[in-house]
Amino acid sequence: MDRKLEVVVLPVGDVDRAKTFYKGLGRREDADFAPSPDFRVIQMTPPGSPCSVIFGTGLTTAEPGSAQGLHLVVTELDAARAELAATGTAVSEVFHDAGGVFHHGGTEGRVAGPAPGRQSYGSFAALADPDGNGRLLQEITQRLPGR
Repeated sequence: MDRKLEVVVLPVGDVDRAKTFYKGLGRREDADFAPSPDFRVIQMTPPGSPCSVIFGTGLTTAEPGSAQGLHLVVTELDAARAELAATGTAVSEVFHDAGGVFHHGGTEGRVAGPAPGRQSYGSFAALADPDGNGRLLQEITQRLPGR
């Protein structure tokens, strides 16, 4: 049986500010429901993604900004960075990990520039929403077998 990740909950401090930010990134607004003053759910989906993010009021006890390491996969990292920068979004320069396997948490082990030979899965750029929820753009040009 398939098990598909479809929703990731993001803890935010200011729901309307988060909604404005994600709309500015070109996310599709799927829902904005507020059945009561203490419960609101907003669902937004990145272009081409089967997985959405939700945020709002009364959804999680996690601290705003505590979601880290979410990956947005792109086939053209430089183009994706340029598109985000054009929206005014702060996005890091392209980097790869010193160990060459996967990036470390935080900024440890980052080496400026794309992975040697522009190896698929190896090049990243980082960004965060206004609350500090961190995500990475990851360039994947050729999937591993079975993926």
